[in-house]
Amino acid sequence: MSQFSSHSFAGQKALIRVDFNVPLDDAYNITDDTRMRATIPTIQKIIKDGGSVILMSHLGRPKDGPTSKYSLIHIVGHLSKLLSVEVQFANDCIGEEAVNKAAALQPGQVLLLENLRFYKEEEKGDDAFAQKLSKLGDVYVNDAFGTAHRAHASTAVIAQFFAPGSKMFGLVMNAEVASAEKVLHGSEKPFTAIIGGAKVSDKILIIENLLDRATDIIIGGGMAYTFFKAQGGTIGTSICEDDRMPLALEILAKAKAKGVNIHLPVDNIITTEFSNTTERKNCESMSIPDGWMGLDIGEATRAKFAAVIESSKTILWNGPMGVFEMENYQAGTKAIAEAVAAATAKGAFSLVGGGDSVAAVNIFGFTDKVSYVSTGGGAMLEYFEGKVLPGIAAITA
Repeated sequence: MSQFSSHSFAGQKALIRVDFNVPLDDAYNITDDTRMRATIPTIQKIIKDGGSVILMSHLGRPKDGPTSKYSLIHIVGHLSKLLSVEVQFANDCIGEEAVNKAAALQPGQVLLLENLRFYKEEEKGDDAFAQKLSKLGDVYVNDAFGTAHRAHASTAVIAQFFAPGSKMFGLVMNAEVASAEKVLHGSEKPFTAIIGGAKVSDKILIIENLLDRATDIIIGGGMAYTFFKAQGGTIGTSICEDDRMPLALEILAKAKAKGVNIHLPVDNIITTEFSNTTERKNCESMSIPDGWMGLDIGEATRAKFAAVIESSKTILWNGPMGVFEMENYQAGTKAIAEAVAAATAKGAFSLVGGGDSVAAVNIFGFTDKVSYVSTGGGAMLEYFEGKVLPGIAAITA
């Protein structure tokens, strides 16, 4: 049992770092509340125990102090509905109102502080700012995996002001870390990593780290064209990082030496413009004609990749197979989602992470058909690159 689950919060004020950095439309309506819903069980456990809750988060990237557009007041109504509790709001995170409202908080009550990033000290990891925040609560709970890779005041620095028994991960952080650890250090073989996205440079560290762990690595998305060209293929006007071609060949050589199977697309859906309406056709990966570009994996590749995925016991998926935002180029990413769901139904453990992969499983309705969907894009990527995340180290070190 985790420290959080066994801890009694009766009579305590729990200061929780949450990740409520949710997208808002022009009328300040929340367009995706996934991150908010994820942390509701953490808050409810504290309330049920007889504790009170002080929530702190950032929203967006405000440049010059308080900005109405980035105020967390916009989410108070929706949060109150999710919790069935009238959430109080403090117009600052360390000022007089925050101090007074936190001090007056009664068991069962919830207070949301204003955007932490209205203070530059938050991102600078300022000690004095972190100490002021720490004085608002008796116990510190970090439940913001999405910001765990940042050494900010509220995610890492603040932990030093709490005794070991008074700082802990919330349920989201516990689940994120446990799922990532299961894949990285407890994976059952065959272990397939599906890596997509536009650029090799964005994913090189994660691929290199996985070469020591995975049995199979599937490479799709825009980054695949760098591999094709590096091997002497023609790719037309497809996206390519010419300066990364030697690196692509190095990855293939390393994989071969380690006995890891690298699976690249054998065919692609190509078109003449980056558009959903232009003519498109299926084409072999290594011979894309001049003036054409690949925007999705082809039919043969979908079947090939699905067969690898469905015979796996552990699956990590990070990145789409094509421009799935366009209807005509989403079949590849959807086929991957279906294969991951099918493997999961047969007993495989599947972890989906990274903004685009998460968006894809949500869009295609597979969220409940995979083992775990990570809420932390950049944090999960850095975790799988083998980096120490400050937000995790602050609690476990």
